[in-house]
Amino acid sequence: MKTLNTFIAMTSLITTSALAETINFDDAKPGEAPPGWTATKTGKGEAKWTIEKDGTAPSKPNVLKQSGEATYAVALKNDTSLKDGFVEVKFKPISGKEDQAGGVVWRAKDSDNYYIARANALEDNVTIYHTIKGKRSEKKRTNMKVATAQWHTLRADFNADHFTVTFDGKKAIEWDDKTFTEPGMVGVWTKADSVTLFDDFSYGSK
Repeated sequence: MKTLNTFIAMTSLITTSALAETINFDDAKPGEAPPGWTATKTGKGEAKWTIEKDGTAPSKPNVLKQSGEATYAVALKNDTSLKDGFVEVKFKPISGKEDQAGGVVWRAKDSDNYYIARANALEDNVTIYHTIKGKRSEKKRTNMKVATAQWHTLRADFNADHFTVTFDGKKAIEWDDKTFTEPGMVGVWTKADSVTLFDDFSYGSK
């Protein structure tokens, strides 16, 4: 019986770990777009997604950097399809006159249709939106301090039509919506002229 219980416990651990993955970009080549991702945009402009070395990275040496200018810069993880689960990333807003933002995307059909939660260092707030056919609509906002040039952690948990957004370990937003109910891709996001670093991108299903 003891052996059976041990086997069940080990199986449970293996199953649980198989449902989550963390990407730290350290195996990717600096100066190039991240392999296995669709590095793109929503709207106009030109996003620039590259792997770069950064001495402040939470997991050294590499980060994913967005340094272009686009309506919304979006990078989607190609092999993901999550309906219920979570997406989390560490991000560092570097600069931007119009925006200094970092965000997570979930249930994305493509670069024009997805849910997005973002934190903005110029506005000191965390906001949740949906983007439909390239048009972003704000749904809920919470004022929170978002410091420039510091690493932060942003997470969205999504279960059926209920979403919870957490910023630096503190619950920021809860919201219910049924716009996108099917499984979709997860990813990261910035806006306008935001220069933002990303690291330790993690996601998992429930």
